[in-house]
Amino acid sequence: MVNIVINGRKEKAKEGATILEVAREKKLDIPTLCYHKDLSPFGACRLCTVEVKTNGKWQMVPSCNTPVENGMEIATDSEKVLENRKAVAEMLYYRYPETEAVREMAERLGVDVFSEKGEEHDCILCGLCVRTCKEIVGVSALSFEDRGPERDLEEPRIGFDPNACIGCGSCAFVCPTGFVTMEAVDDKRIIWNKVFQMTECAVCGKYFAPEDQLKYISRTTGVPFAKLTTCNNCR
Repeated sequence: MVNIVINGRKEKAKEGATILEVAREKKLDIPTLCYHKDLSPFGACRLCTVEVKTNGKWQMVPSCNTPVENGMEIATDSEKVLENRKAVAEMLYYRYPETEAVREMAERLGVDVFSEKGEEHDCILCGLCVRTCKEIVGVSALSFEDRGPERDLEEPRIGFDPNACIGCGSCAFVCPTGFVTMEAVDDKRIIWNKVFQMTECAVCGKYFAPEDQLKYISRTTGVPFAKLTTCNNCR
């Protein structure tokens, strides 16, 4: 355990924990759009910025990937922190004015937004889908594609490898804006414009998982494919 001061209060925190983890444990509100507790921190949205006193000077740092240290002083709700978060939210709103998740965050942080509900589902490059695909699913079908001398891209984007994707839908589940969609049509699942054949449950007959996903599980675990063709409700 380490000793810290957070918002003027002396606290003990687990060594190696991030400021965001400690703050949430203490029920302190810090907004995020790119953070998930089961994924590595990325620091893309910058909404979780806090002030930290180091060598007698206060500086702004992202709380999601900054570990606590013994003697650290932290301010999660100072005037400077709140102004910084509002400025970040304003920039996000300026770029994605019709994306509801961005609008809700901007309004929460004091930005004036249009009264009409947003209908767009822009990709804000939060990285949640990329990290989920790599760290939890383990197939790395998604990646960041940025501008460069060998890439003719107008804007950075998420790249999709159809040969690696197993159609599990984890990326759609974690996407905060609805940019990643998953559609079910009869015995098919469509995600990232790729069509996956679904598997019928051997007991109830309902389609419950893509064949590619079950084949991947069989290949990585050694469990025969035939033993995976029963849905959770029928096991």
